[in-house]
Amino acid sequence: MRQVVIYPGEDGYWVAECPSLPGCISQAETKQEAVSNIREAIEGYIIALKEDGLPVPEEHFEALLLKELL
Repeated sequence: MRQVVIYPGEDGYWVAECPSLPGCISQAETKQEAVSNIREAIEGYIIALKEDGLPVPEEHFEALLLKELL
């Protein structure tokens, strides 16, 4: 299981990234497409690491939601 962060980008697209896999990021016009794209990106990322004989980073992030402070 991987934590994914999804947020609206400046260009109107939705951005999705996986913090535990540096550089694993994707985007799409809708949230649903962004989720689908990041699933593919995570799979491809992990496959590439394994093919190259590199370790797959473990998930190690916790998520906290904070109310706006200002």
